[in-house]
Amino acid sequence: MRVATGLSVLVLGAGGIGHAVISGLEDGIGRIDPFKDMKNRPQGGHGMNLLLVGTDGRDTITEAERQKYRLGGAPCHCTDTIMLVHLSADRQRASVVSLPRDSYAELPAHTDRTTGKRHESHPVKLNAAYAEGGPTLTVRTVESMTGVKVDHYLEVDFTSFMKTVDAVGGVEICTARPMKDSYTGLDLPAGSHELDGGQALQYVRSRHVDVASDLGRMERQQKFVAALIKRATSSGVLLNPVRFQQVAASALGSVRADAGFGTEQMLALGKAMKDFRPASSEFTSVPIGDPGFPVKGIGSTVRWDEKKSRKLFQALREDKPLAPAKPKPAAGPERPPATLVDVAPQDIRVQVYNGTTKDGLGRTVDEALRATGFTTGEAPLNGELRDLRRTLVEYDPRWDRSAKSLAAALPGSELKAVKGRGPLMKVTVGSDFTKVQRVKAESPQTGEFSTVTGDEVVCP
Repeated sequence: MRVATGLSVLVLGAGGIGHAVISGLEDGIGRIDPFKDMKNRPQGGHGMNLLLVGTDGRDTITEAERQKYRLGGAPCHCTDTIMLVHLSADRQRASVVSLPRDSYAELPAHTDRTTGKRHESHPVKLNAAYAEGGPTLTVRTVESMTGVKVDHYLEVDFTSFMKTVDAVGGVEICTARPMKDSYTGLDLPAGSHELDGGQALQYVRSRHVDVASDLGRMERQQKFVAALIKRATSSGVLLNPVRFQQVAASALGSVRADAGFGTEQMLALGKAMKDFRPASSEFTSVPIGDPGFPVKGIGSTVRWDEKKSRKLFQALREDKPLAPAKPKPAAGPERPPATLVDVAPQDIRVQVYNGTTKDGLGRTVDEALRATGFTTGEAPLNGELRDLRRTLVEYDPRWDRSAKSLAAALPGSELKAVKGRGPLMKVTVGSDFTKVQRVKAESPQTGEFSTVTGDEVVCP
């Protein structure tokens, strides 16, 4: 979950501040050797692969922070979050793949770093690799599961995460519905929010916001990384040497990395990624075959879809983008930002009726709704009432979330529940109609690998 801090190290290096500044900051990085004595590793591909992990380390958390942000309990000395980041060979794209911490994994034979006991290969949840064998076993396990060679390793904890967010001035997060988690203390109403370091930590840690649990949490973590990139690249941090040093010092203060990730590497990345923006990043999670795969002695694990995940990691090795190519925007005035909604418009079926005497109004609304993604009947009808003043959306109460998403596209419309109506929404256009507002889902995943780009998930 704190892995965003590691990614920010790369983003913050994009300012080209200079060798002296970076050299001074490098001294604050904890050094480890996650590749020690590793053999039979995957063949390297094109681009660069970084394994970013967030641990549950909380040694430097104050008692006030511990209580305010619900950070009590003993750490498990395991990885809460694991992300595999691929930087393309031309440094124009970052592909971020989340690996569920509860993924079913087969640990390679190793010596337990705590007990010193020798273990043969055995099944565990992926986050247990760190507890048994530290960074080295974590890297070995991920390489074994993905077939992707890890070039660099970055590790962050609670403290570095909060300090980094505060140093960039917080991040903006938008949500289409309220989010509340009694375990972490997260309590966000629908809308836009500026989160400080502690609040951001609550946001990325929360697993009890909805039934999606850890998988939903991974989507929020990806959304957070995109928001952090947006803030870091648009706030002037990268152009101000003083602010850059302050932010980078916070980001690097609690970071551990392999010895090969040093001054020259950071400068080279910074120069190559100077034009990096949220749209340059793409996010996905490894395809899941069974989200509740039982393993004796371990419990419920997340089993990957073998065929789909193999294709995903092959794309990384071959340096191919994961998100489908976007069509070039049509010429003309810039489109207004889309309103975030809970249900994707393409999942909502609509039949349009003209409730006025204005010829062609029904077709105008039908076409506009279809243009923003709704599935319409494409054959609008005349309504029973021809003097309707306020646009009316009739819906089955069982599809209330879809109805609210549709109403957001029709500003000022009235919602009316009709039992037994089914999933088809009925829109009767009134004389108050002015426009169809563009809407989009919070996580508009597309393509073969259900990918989103950073610009699609940051606030409009």
